[in-house]
Amino acid sequence: MAKGRKNGLYEGVSEELSTLMRSGWADTERHGLEPDEQAPYAARRRAALSARFPGERLVIPSGNLKTRSNDDTYPFRPYTGYVHMTGDQARDGALVLEPRADGGHDAYCYQLPRDSRDNDEFWIGYTAELWMGRRRSLAEAEVVLGLSCRDVRTIAQDLAAGTGVPTRIVRGIDPALEAAVTTDEARDDELEEALSGLRLVKDAWEIGEMRKAVDSTVRGFTDCVGELSRAVASSERWIEGTFFRRARLEGNAVGYGSICAAGEHATIMHWTENDGPVRPGELLLLDAGVETRSLYTADVTRTLPISGTFTPVQRQVYDAVYEAQEAGMATVKPGAPYRDFHEASQRHLTARLVEWGFIEGPVDRAYALGLQRRFTMAGTGHMLGLDVHDCAQARTGEYVDGVLEPGMVLTVEPGLYFQPDDLTVPEEWRGIGVRIEDDLVVTDDGHENLSAGLPRSSAEVESWMARFAG
Repeated sequence: MAKGRKNGLYEGVSEELSTLMRSGWADTERHGLEPDEQAPYAARRRAALSARFPGERLVIPSGNLKTRSNDDTYPFRPYTGYVHMTGDQARDGALVLEPRADGGHDAYCYQLPRDSRDNDEFWIGYTAELWMGRRRSLAEAEVVLGLSCRDVRTIAQDLAAGTGVPTRIVRGIDPALEAAVTTDEARDDELEEALSGLRLVKDAWEIGEMRKAVDSTVRGFTDCVGELSRAVASSERWIEGTFFRRARLEGNAVGYGSICAAGEHATIMHWTENDGPVRPGELLLLDAGVETRSLYTADVTRTLPISGTFTPVQRQVYDAVYEAQEAGMATVKPGAPYRDFHEASQRHLTARLVEWGFIEGPVDRAYALGLQRRFTMAGTGHMLGLDVHDCAQARTGEYVDGVLEPGMVLTVEPGLYFQPDDLTVPEEWRGIGVRIEDDLVVTDDGHENLSAGLPRSSAEVESWMARFAG
């Protein structure tokens, strides 16, 4: 029986109450279920992973709940590699690929089964079904996921029975499961690297989910513009809450902490406090993305004049960033080196900074020395998918030193940030931060801007705000 709360109001459970609780429940097993539409795609992903590690056992945990305070927990999000390989979002589980003699693998999804009504586990304890909600039975999970499911409470015993089988596990996700196997850390890192690399090229189902995420994000940005006047009367948190409402309505949540940065906060790359004032005459940098219920996320940024019209200096900065994004996006096509969009955008911004006299030219020298980075700060984009910075552990040769392929999804997001205390620029430039970010999928003959539903040029932004701003 689960351990009770130290200062709970009930001292125990009488035999009579226990007997009462165990009786009178209907059979709620679900029948007639259909496989999830992602199931065949997940099977192909597992086959690709299997081909990379013949003869080896692979263990990919889903992760566990983490305590926030006392008996409360943080919202649970399963390990990305587990979701990608199974389509499942269960906690306390794992995918195990057991090697076969033919070099392939048998896949087993270990999960916590439904609580038994033959004892008190289903209604006592912080993770009991009557507290946390109904789980799938193992039989239900097998149908939905399209693979064999086992009771996770036997996983340590099952793994021990295979002593001598070369094993890899993704580390840092489930310490108890790590303790149940003997592995080599360097070889384990190769497993995580492979899982990350297999997400570089999205399949058709994944691209469909990315469209959903971006389309919802476009609506969320429009919501925020429509409530700008209420944000002016409140704070950046009104913008954050407005976008979050759309994310919860149409998806799972936000894919990362929304950046709702007004005024000089726009110069802070990862401003997520969102507690500052929203003042007419200043800019609002909104960087946010809806996460779908399948956990794929968008990542879009727009920089908006809070009053609806850019000042001359704001427009000068904005137009330079827009032109840099155009230069970067023009390079996104199959066969192009991944770095091309970054190089094109950064060179354009370097030229503008030299032209304005903020860094010393010539442009080639300034760029070779990275002088523009005082004002551009970050790289110009990243892969996108189940994680906002997806595929982060993939091999460098496949990612930043690789070439673009159809099905890759990436962001292009140049920016200029003039810090409020930067004495190297004129006073009227200080505190201005501008970033424009869009989500692109590489196609057979170029790319598609999934977030094209949002305006990008300064004139288009002003026109859009005139129609929707409240």
